Amino acid sequence: MNQPAPGGTAMAASSRRGDVIGGFTTFLTTAYIVVVNPSILATRGTGMSFTGTLTATVLVCFSMTLLMGLFARLPFAVAPGMGINAFFAYTVILGRGVPWPTALGMIFWAGVLFVLLSVTPVRLSIARAIPASLRAGSAVGIGLFLTFIGLKNAGLVVAHPATLVAFGRLDAGVGLSLLGLLVMVLLLRRRSPFAFLAGIALVTAIAAALGLVRAPEHAFSAPDFSSVTLRLDVRAALQLSLLPTIVAICFTDLFDSISSLVGVSHATGLVDERGEPLRLGRGLLVDALATLSAGLLGSSSGTAYIESAAGIEAGGRTGLSAVVTALCFLPCLFIAPIAGMVPPQATAPVLILVGALMLRGARHLPVDHLEEWIPAFLAIVLIPLTFSITQGMLWAFIAHAVLFACTGRAREVHPVMWGVAAVSAILLSIERIAS
Repeated sequence: MNQPAPGGTAMAASSRRGDVIGGFTTFLTTAYIVVVNPSILATRGTGMSFTGTLTATVLVCFSMTLLMGLFARLPFAVAPGMGINAFFAYTVILGRGVPWPTALGMIFWAGVLFVLLSVTPVRLSIARAIPASLRAGSAVGIGLFLTFIGLKNAGLVVAHPATLVAFGRLDAGVGLSLLGLLVMVLLLRRRSPFAFLAGIALVTAIAAALGLVRAPEHAFSAPDFSSVTLRLDVRAALQLSLLPTIVAICFTDLFDSISSLVGVSHATGLVDERGEPLRLGRGLLVDALATLSAGLLGSSSGTAYIESAAGIEAGGRTGLSAVVTALCFLPCLFIAPIAGMVPPQATAPVLILVGALMLRGARHLPVDHLEEWIPAFLAIVLIPLTFSITQGMLWAFIAHAVLFACTGRAREVHPVMWGVAAVSAILLSIERIAS
């Protein structure tokens, strides 16, 4: 029989200990989503229940992070994505007047499309065909979208009849948001995994002391499985006018997944001997299932979180780390009363900072070549100004193909990209006809 190498048991124990520490660290860096996601989805006017969307959020985090650990064997947390949740609530439901069960059905069908792409080589073909400039432009546009919503929730930006928007009034609420922003920035600067949670907790505590929020009668409650779970309307979501948005959600999820899985894997050394991310195909499939299951459970689509890098750096290197993270999410099912007292001023700084961090991709934009820069620019400005990821992405795809053709660079456009541009034009036409 082969004898174990000296120190093998100690190394295994050390690895397991690192995975446990890493899994807990990843949970701390992503736990803010348990409060922030329901506050966005259940914002006034959507009709969605806060307790129901909190339960749905935790279920997505737990089940899909667990699947990431057991099936993909990767140390990534999976949770409802920032950006898509704001698009879901503010653009699809509030902006277009789509009933929330229909909107959940759209998330479901986007997940079905994502799964179909993930089990075929098409996913990698699309990923390689979309230029880096367009991926960066869409990320920056979504970042501006989130930042604008955060500024609005903080009271720093308000509606104005003449100028559309204006600077808000400096009051106690704005002061609390600025304090929360300062605390989060300082903690992020120190690489603290508590940055977002500490800022949210501090602002909520001060707001409670000032009487701006009321403490709940009970600190804990049973999960709400009836308000939004399995309440999606898959048939209504198949309206022709909603097809462009479903496709845009799918593409956005695909970009988020590839960016997170590839970027974090390379940054933390989770690559094979060829430099390829470990088990990328399985990771993408879990992300696709996270979108599909989110629609069923009652949330906007899920994706791998880039914050997982903190846990990986802390020692989480295998799927065990994701299992630990998933188990940490379970107790959050019972904190709806506590989460419900968190004011918008406490979560607004999170939106602003996440948006600001997404703007870091701007350094990769090709500003010296107009045929590359203008399509990315369209994504950057149209996403926040139209409150629509759909419009920004579709127009960017079309502009890329048209400008490259007009400047004599048509051969540089990937054949798949020509197909994507053609589909985008068809989707915009359908949207125009059906509206």
